[in-house]
Amino acid sequence: MSKSDMGSVRRLATSGPFHWIRGARVEGSGNTFMDNVEPRSGSILSQIRIASQEDVNEAVKAAKEAFPTWKSLPSMERGNILRKTAGILRERIEEIAMMDVIDNGKPIWEARLDMESVLGALEYYGAYANNGFQGEYYKLPGGSFAYVTKEPIGLVAGIGAWNYPLQTATWKVAPALASGNTFIYKPSQFTPLTVLYLAEALKEAGLPDGVFNILQGEGETGSLLCSHPEVSKLSFTGSVTTGTKIMKAGAEGIRHVTLELGGKSPLIIFEDADLKNAVKGALMANSSLRDRSALMELGSLFRRVYMISS
Repeated sequence: MSKSDMGSVRRLATSGPFHWIRGARVEGSGNTFMDNVEPRSGSILSQIRIASQEDVNEAVKAAKEAFPTWKSLPSMERGNILRKTAGILRERIEEIAMMDVIDNGKPIWEARLDMESVLGALEYYGAYANNGFQGEYYKLPGGSFAYVTKEPIGLVAGIGAWNYPLQTATWKVAPALASGNTFIYKPSQFTPLTVLYLAEALKEAGLPDGVFNILQGEGETGSLLCSHPEVSKLSFTGSVTTGTKIMKAGAEGIRHVTLELGGKSPLIIFEDADLKNAVKGALMANSSLRDRSALMELGSLFRRVYMISS
């Protein structure tokens, strides 16, 4: 990417609005702001208006209004939209990767690698929608039968992490949309930008307005979203402390909850493995994202790779 291209991406990082409701960027009505800081330089890229209760209500209203039409759309058509979205994003890999560098601070090679995972998720769930939601037929005694159908749950609220911002969003959003749900996503306050590319690509691919919405904010915004009575499911990636609060909010509202908290990945190397590559992978996982990666190996927290011979 040329210097002029990078400058263009930086300008996008500083220009709002940063909320996404009913298929468009909106300013929001909140009267407080949060700084969007570039990790590499420490400079403030922009000040983002924090979503208010009114903004949360508006996003919920948009998603609820879009739900009947979206869930009624044949799953194959929903899958086509996801696959088209992947194609649109593929044309912008370099731009999005550079935005991730600016927004997150990770090296460009890692940002490019993350994009392959983003595209893979969209393509996988786009293909799964072709036949993955068919009902199941069971024969019962006496000539009777039972037929089990799969129905979307409704409005899903997702809160993402800063270390893999667009990946985390896509891993939550793609399966939810494929199965006919609507979605409101709050990215980490530390990495608010790249998920807007997903919103724009989904719209360009034909996603009806209101099906996918983005609210920017900090913990209070997440709390407002998780406690909203119209939300049917909560999905969160982050700390155990916040996850505990979200689980309580889910229990109080009898909501489905999915949590990914404090992920770590102990590494087991079997006899038939390529030992050199395995050790190399463990060391890479330890050093990526400045030791803040959820993929960081437990054993290498101590800067050693442990091996046990049988």
